[in-house]
Amino acid sequence: MKTVLLAGGLGTRLSELTSQIPKPMVEIGSKPILWHIMSIYARFGFEDFVVALGYKGEVIKEYFLNYHANHSDLQIDLSSGECQIKSGNRMNWRVSLIDTGLNTQTGGRIKALKDTIANETFLLTYGDGVADIDISALVAFHKSHGKLATVTAVHPPARFGGLVLDGNQVVEFSEKNQAQEGWINGGFFVLEPEVIQYISDEKTMWEKEPLEKIAADGQLMAYFHDGFWQPMDTLREQRLLQTLWESGNPPWNVNQYLTLRR
Repeated sequence: MKTVLLAGGLGTRLSELTSQIPKPMVEIGSKPILWHIMSIYARFGFEDFVVALGYKGEVIKEYFLNYHANHSDLQIDLSSGECQIKSGNRMNWRVSLIDTGLNTQTGGRIKALKDTIANETFLLTYGDGVADIDISALVAFHKSHGKLATVTAVHPPARFGGLVLDGNQVVEFSEKNQAQEGWINGGFFVLEPEVIQYISDEKTMWEKEPLEKIAADGQLMAYFHDGFWQPMDTLREQRLLQTLWESGNPPWNVNQYLTLRR
């Protein structure tokens, strides 16, 4: 089963970091967030990736083109230019890097991958958010209901402290609990190829007309995820993810995957 990653946006809300690189290449702990997201899937055995490129897609291409060499010990014969890879952490990932257009919207990027997806169920997520989601359970849920689409419903991160007031007096102050914030689209979709028929053209936003029509047709189910979920839309959120990584036990469980790879 292929995993499609939407990695072509301009990342304007994170412009401090995205003037030279695309948003999915912004690093958390010396690794692009795109790598962290892919590791979430790989931990559950989903290692066939399709990356939909757009803004500065060449940076992502160069990263994966040189990935093996940059993560291995090398022996280079300077007289001949011959290079041998001596050792390294070999990943079993297969990564297809496909240019889907600079200004293409999210739905258009999915439509551009029609031939690559073929007639198979596929996974889809965005290139800027991590979670401690059980991908195998998500896929099992999708298969159980027989509909065209499954979206992962998550609680948005709490952003502001809550005030309990008595007139002008603050009688209680507390940080909002994430679970009090309701449910939103957290990405991490499982989709049947028929959903592409709902996408009109390259200007179509996946989150608008296609999902609205799929829901209206009774073909969209929600997989509820009560655990950790965090997007990286701002510099503040990037710093939060960096702090969580530096704690040594990031909630999205990448360290567990790395332990398995050793």
